[in-house]
Amino acid sequence: MAARILVSDKISSEGVEILKAGGFEVDVKPDITPEELEKEIAHYDALVIRSRTNVTKAVIANADRLRVIGRAGVGVDNVDVPAATKRGIIVMNTPDGNTISTAEQTMAMLLAVARSIPQADRSMHEGKWDKKKFVGVELYNKVLGIIGMGRIGTAVARRALGFEMRVMAYDPYIPADAVKRLGIQQASVDEICATADFITVHTPINDATRGIIGPKQFGLMKKGVRIVNCARGGIIDEAALLEALKAGTVAGAALDVFTVEPLPEDHPFRSMDNVILTPHLGASTSEAQEGVARDVAVQIVAYLSGGTIRNAVNTPSVDPAVLEQVRPYLDLAQRMGRFLCQYVNRPVKCLRVYYSGSVLDYPTAPITTAAIVGFMEPMTEGAVNFVNAPIIARERGVEIVEEKSSKIYEFANLITLEAEAEDGTKNWVGGTLIHSKTPRIVLLNDKFFDVVPEGLLLVIENRDVPGIIGSVATLLGQHQINIAQMTWGRTGPGSDAITIINVDQEVSAELLGEVARLPNILSARLIRI
Repeated sequence: MAARILVSDKISSEGVEILKAGGFEVDVKPDITPEELEKEIAHYDALVIRSRTNVTKAVIANADRLRVIGRAGVGVDNVDVPAATKRGIIVMNTPDGNTISTAEQTMAMLLAVARSIPQADRSMHEGKWDKKKFVGVELYNKVLGIIGMGRIGTAVARRALGFEMRVMAYDPYIPADAVKRLGIQQASVDEICATADFITVHTPINDATRGIIGPKQFGLMKKGVRIVNCARGGIIDEAALLEALKAGTVAGAALDVFTVEPLPEDHPFRSMDNVILTPHLGASTSEAQEGVARDVAVQIVAYLSGGTIRNAVNTPSVDPAVLEQVRPYLDLAQRMGRFLCQYVNRPVKCLRVYYSGSVLDYPTAPITTAAIVGFMEPMTEGAVNFVNAPIIARERGVEIVEEKSSKIYEFANLITLEAEAEDGTKNWVGGTLIHSKTPRIVLLNDKFFDVVPEGLLLVIENRDVPGIIGSVATLLGQHQINIAQMTWGRTGPGSDAITIINVDQEVSAELLGEVARLPNILSARLIRI
């Protein structure tokens, strides 16, 4: 029986034809409701979606035949990837599909907000000739601040340089040499806000970037600055932007994305003459739409026909039989990568992966890739997967080195990730599998631990003196933060120590600051796995 494929969103006809040419039964139902999807998904081997369809845990629970979900686009926010992974369903995306279209949308928005083009067009259609009303500003020789230098941010920088703009960029993970090679100036967010004539954001949306331009940053800006957001709603504090527009600090804003989408009909932005609004059009070009449809169709045909995996966000491209055996190591390495990236939290020039013990019985290349995926995820806009992670690392100037290690300590298997910063400083984390399947972080720099690498981890560096654990636990208790597990390591009595605490509730930035200010605490950071 031929495999059945459900296309639940509108995609280019070229993509549909590729699926049919593969010899599969294809049903195109772009208006299927969530309730209908839950019922009908049981009859399909593959699902093709865009942004409309939400593949929830409930949908996946009924997907008895489903083997692969293909997202014609980059983001997989509308797919419950952990639930799919648990059921062994591969989730694929098309990571390169919207780089050019979003970069060009950003440049279009920059030009539009600089020259009031939509407002002038609207005035003309009303029968007016308000030539004096729409005096704009040039991009030439103006300072553009770019927050986030992933693929899209870099593409915007290159185009802005073509307009002879002066470009400043912030990205805490990109090495200074990589920025200099582009011919732009590295700067902090606050420096950009105090200097730039135009500011555009191109970061992922996470706890580190949500509201990265907020009341404080707007307070630093010079009068007449213009703001563009074609990345994700919430990166710019919308309430603070609204106040800055009303105060005249921000001369204009061009927004393609919003915290709540669709943008509510009564949102204040809709009534402001100096705000340009578009309905999330970053990837909406015919070339991008055709490209992502073609790419996802080719990927699904390759998988259903021969088991070839491309651009999967939850599994590497390896033989299916080997994959099941190596999967626990992939999970461990990816968790370790996430941990180390957030622990180091600065530009890294080299990531080394060391293997020792029984893990060497398996192919290590996909495990190294899993470590790169985990390491790049917290710092990268858009999706990071087992195909594009090494490319992203190379673009960011991170050298990847894989080696066999003679250090196994008392562990039957050990993976060690070492991150070397630009100044030569090294930090490393070691992980192992307990009973061949349960992941543990057992080493952080020169200290041994037994850390469950999941959820929220409070990592505290402290002096090894009495009372530390009690003071931290008391403070967390006062804020209704429950401790799930605690472990600590030291090199010797009286030396510095590290305490790692699994917590069940969110730790605010304010509370993290309180922990850091406790006596004999050297630093405190929250790591998300």
